[in-house]
Amino acid sequence: MFFVDTIEVPGLGNRSYLAGGARTAVAVDPPRDADRILAAAARRGVRISHVVETHLHNDYVTGGLDLARLTGAHYLVPVGATVAFDREPVADGDVVEVDSALRLRALATPGHTPHHTSYVLEDDGRPAAVFTGGSLLVGAVGRPDLVEPRLTEPLARAQHASARRLAAELPDHTSVLPTHGFGSFCTSVQTTDESTTIGREKERNDALLTDVDTFVAELLAGLDDVPAYYAHMAPRNAAGPPPVDLTPPGVATPERISARLAAGEWVVDLRNRVAFAAGHVAGSYNFEADGKLATYLAWLVPWEKPVTLLAESPEQLADAQRELARVGIDRPASAATGGPRQWLREGEPARHYRRATFAELARVLAEEPEGGGSVVVLDVRRDSEREGGYLRGSTHLPVHTLHGRLDEVPAGEVWIHCASGMRAAIAASILDAAGRNVVLVDDSFDAAAEAGLPMVGR
Repeated sequence: MFFVDTIEVPGLGNRSYLAGGARTAVAVDPPRDADRILAAAARRGVRISHVVETHLHNDYVTGGLDLARLTGAHYLVPVGATVAFDREPVADGDVVEVDSALRLRALATPGHTPHHTSYVLEDDGRPAAVFTGGSLLVGAVGRPDLVEPRLTEPLARAQHASARRLAAELPDHTSVLPTHGFGSFCTSVQTTDESTTIGREKERNDALLTDVDTFVAELLAGLDDVPAYYAHMAPRNAAGPPPVDLTPPGVATPERISARLAAGEWVVDLRNRVAFAAGHVAGSYNFEADGKLATYLAWLVPWEKPVTLLAESPEQLADAQRELARVGIDRPASAATGGPRQWLREGEPARHYRRATFAELARVLAEEPEGGGSVVVLDVRRDSEREGGYLRGSTHLPVHTLHGRLDEVPAGEVWIHCASGMRAAIAASILDAAGRNVVLVDDSFDAAAEAGLPMVGR
């Protein structure tokens, strides 16, 4: 008998795994905060004998090296990955004994990276599951454009071949257990499905249903923007990340918060967008703790710029610190909990702005004098989303580009929207910090057409 435990990393849209038998287990693609893997092993009463990486990750800092140090486990990294630390290089066909009758077989699956390797979990010699990392995903494949532009098309072709190799060599009942694909920007296509098998992928995955030229053309045409912080992840993983430090940061007093803002540092308010709109420290930015905090904060903040965190509670702060450490934002410069009353200096007023719906925006635009000009509608969705339809006359600046393009926002009261409100809240806080008069459209984009707003391409 064997087990496979899934360790969710929802903020990044990833998963890692602990798989084993009665006594020992293997950890696959562990996150930076490897204590979660250790806790899973403790619950199972097993020793971690091996830690394996499917590839050098582009979207998060691995916890593999630290986990191997802590447990004394063998650390397996694909042979083609160039790293600066001791590890056991694993090549196509290599076999690792995990537990009685349970073994792991390496299967080269280049495409997401040149050295990408999948691992087939074999129970008594029969394939039971395959850890596919960024190769074959749930209804998709990992994107091939995260390594080097000149390699993108060759890697896309390799991705097609690797998916087909998995489908040809493994039985239909084999569970497919990818690392990416649950909201991660490492996937080529997003899916809402939670699980799959080789047989299921044969029925719906384009890599297994279309010829290589068609597959490559469609894959490359559909690639979306790459988060800016990705450029720092693979080099950090290749160098060997230091152990994570989750001890509480120093306390940010109102005076220190003010001084950090004056120095041009980032002060990030983790509260929900409703609370932030109602009152916040002038100059602070709103990245909701319950949103994709790590992805969007790491994407927007200048790399290695000091960050101070403002949270409602110590628990919210600790969770955010853990999430940010996964993408290399290791130590907040300082932090404070509570609310604006605890964060503002005596006599200093809180900033606030309005929240509204698309129906309210429709009424305001209908009342605009002929020629308009006093109301600006700002769409901060990604390019691919806007291609599916947008509000006529709106200005488009994806949220991840906004901080460097503030001068492109037309004069007037800025009504900001995205698809649901989370990214619009980030954008509203950025513009508010720049002194603009903003209104957060905290509404589903589907409501725009229902409100009668003029649409293009929808």
